[in-house]
Order: sequence, then C-alpha cells, then structure tokens
Amino acid sequence: MTHASARETAVYTHGHHASVLRSHTWRTAANSASYLLPELRAGLDILDVGCGPGTITADLAALVAPGRVTAVDAAGEVLAKARGVAGQRGLENVEFRVADVHALDFPDDSFDIVHAHQVLQHVGDPVRALREMRRVCRPGGVVAARDSDYGAFAWYPEPPALDDWRDLYRRVARANGGEPDAGRRLFSWAREAGFTDVTTTAATWCFATPEERAWWSGLWADRTTGSVYADLAVSGGHTTADALESIADAWREWGTREDAWFLVPHGEILCRVP
Repeated sequence: MTHASARETAVYTHGHHASVLRSHTWRTAANSASYLLPELRAGLDILDVGCGPGTITADLAALVAPGRVTAVDAAGEVLAKARGVAGQRGLENVEFRVADVHALDFPDDSFDIVHAHQVLQHVGDPVRALREMRRVCRPGGVVAARDSDYGAFAWYPEPPALDDWRDLYRRVARANGGEPDAGRRLFSWAREAGFTDVTTTAATWCFATPEERAWWSGLWADRTTGSVYADLAVSGGHTTADALESIADAWREWGTREDAWFLVPHGEILCRVP
C-alpha cells in the first residue's frame, strides 16, 4: 500500500465524540502502558504517536522529565484537550503536533522511545507505520505498541445483541481500512517491518464492578448511536439506525446486570532497535 492510499483508506472509526473521549481520558500509563514502564528513566526523549487527549502522554512526560515528550495525532482538534491536560499538570516538557504515522516529520534517530497505544488497529498500513516509528528511533531505543483485539473480547452475560455489536464493529472498522483484531497481529507486523528483537506480551482491561460496568456499557451505548462510528455504520450500508438503537439498549441492559463482566485483551510489543 502506498503512503497516499494508506492515508486515504484509513478512517478513524471512533472519531472524537464525547463517549470516545470518556474512554480515552480514563487511560493512564499504569493501566495502558505498564509493559513499557520498566524501559523509562529520567532524561529519555519520547515520541507518543496517536496521543489523543493526552492522559498517557502526560504520565510519560512526568516519568522521563527532564527528558522531552513529543506527542502527535492525526486529528488536530483533539490536541487542544491534550495541551490542556499537560497544562493542568504543570508539565513543561511536552510538545504537541499534528502528524501522519505513515510519514513522520522527524529526522532519523530522533527519539529514545517511540510509543503507540491503540493506533495500529486504525491505520491503513501498520507495517509502514512501524517502519517509520523505527526510523525515528535511536539505536538502542525501543519501539512500543499496544492494541486491543476485538475478536478476543469476552463478556458475560452473553446477549445476542452484543455479538451483533462486535460483528458490526469489525465490519465497519475493516471497511474503514483498519484491523480491529490488531492485538494478535502486532508480532507479525513487527517482524514484517524488519524488527528482529521483539518482546511480546499481553494484558487486559477487566470491567466488573458496578461503577465499571455502568461506565463501559454507557460509553458504548452512546458511541453506538451518537458517534462517527454510528454515522459510518449507517452510511456505509452496514446497519440501520433502528438496529443501532437496539444494540445500544442491549448495552444499557447488560450494564445493569449484577453478574456482568467484560474482558478486553491487548497484544503488546517492545521492539529493540539495534
């Protein structure tokens, strides 16, 4: 896939609806990048690719200060929120830019750590993205990526409408040029990108307390009917607005169940650059 076609065919499936940002701002380095934390130390320079609203970015910046974090995202509108998070925490070692991971506007060997969380599942050419991440990483540095795997999600109870939700999401994401089952593919993509020293791990999010169930089910109910994803699902001919309402209702009902439990597995790679 060429650079141009990668940009043209990959559409960010979630968009930046309030329900999406509720999920993204919950993320921290502890709950979303624990596999990377042992690699961090004061003075390192980090590139955070696809930083979104910047909560993980801010955590990374605090951990490597006085090292610097450059945070990039393809969506310029979300960077205002990320700058606000950094400002609220008093961080002065963070810079934010708009960038395309397929063609990063940085010289070779610019950073000690290049990190991407839940990014490669949404890009048009994840192998090209990893090659670019490697190019801007210094020898001896690390390229790190973590992505969920929708096909491996598990939940209980198991209403048929949630199976419909997952099947629909995977169709829409693939129609947009992404790969929703990215977690299981990260190691393969890293090898294709030329990495030979790759540490692979897996981790999970688990939502089971009443507060977690209400939060997780509520944000997916809202996302299913009110986000860019909902628009893409209908406009792409994958479903109807009525069917989305039924899925949203099922999410809300599931979230009220006292025995409800949801597992989100993630693949993780640490790729060392020789």
